[in-house]
Amino acid sequence: MCGRFVSTRGPEELARHFGVTRWNPEEVLEPSWNVAPTDPVWAVLERAPRGERTAAGVRRELRVLRWGLVPSWAEDVRAGARMINARVETVHEKPAFRGAFAARRCLLPADGFYEWQRSGTEEGRPRKQPYFIHPEDGGVMALAGLYEYWRDAAVRDGDDPAAWLTTCTVITTDATDAAGRVHPRMPLALAPEHYDAWLDPGHRDTGDLRELLALPAAGRLDVRRVSPAVNHVRNNGPSLVAEEAGAQGTAETNP
Repeated sequence: MCGRFVSTRGPEELARHFGVTRWNPEEVLEPSWNVAPTDPVWAVLERAPRGERTAAGVRRELRVLRWGLVPSWAEDVRAGARMINARVETVHEKPAFRGAFAARRCLLPADGFYEWQRSGTEEGRPRKQPYFIHPEDGGVMALAGLYEYWRDAAVRDGDDPAAWLTTCTVITTDATDAAGRVHPRMPLALAPEHYDAWLDPGHRDTGDLRELLALPAAGRLDVRRVSPAVNHVRNNGPSLVAEEAGAQGTAETNP
């Protein structure tokens, strides 16, 4: 599960890191320490300009997408709220994801992500303690994702940009390293040497693609207990990733 993450880097830095050749300067996102489902997020993807089908025309772009994949056949955009994650074990066969897995893959840049661990009760209800999980070296996490186009039938003109919505989902895998002490699942991050193969829209061998996902990015993760303030989507700011006052040690081992 990946239900919240942090994305604070600007387009110039992301373009350099991912070798992006094109982005729209009018697309602007404020840094967010509490990215939530249905929020706009940065995504790196490769596509050919409209009408161009040759491999030579493919460009690496940085775009703003909506988090929560809406399948092209969905009747309502609200379907995306239930599809923020795709499990690596079944992403190639689920109807909502298999088309995008074959042809529309992306990378979602993140500084880190949040997971929650059950920690006693509060006012008779289960209490969940949030943790921030991120690379020890402070580097960018390139979360493996998929994107999809959805046509709004209410907009009659198909050439009107308002007729189209581009959405995305994060692929998850079994948690390892420090993340495994908090939650059994985690977003799957790719190493830089796998960016090209993953983003290439002409690479449609699902077997090869699944092998890429079997080799998540190496590198140690750090985990720290943070304030429950992150539980509320209206809260934002760098204080959300600060270690909670009085925190002692790290997360307990996940059963």
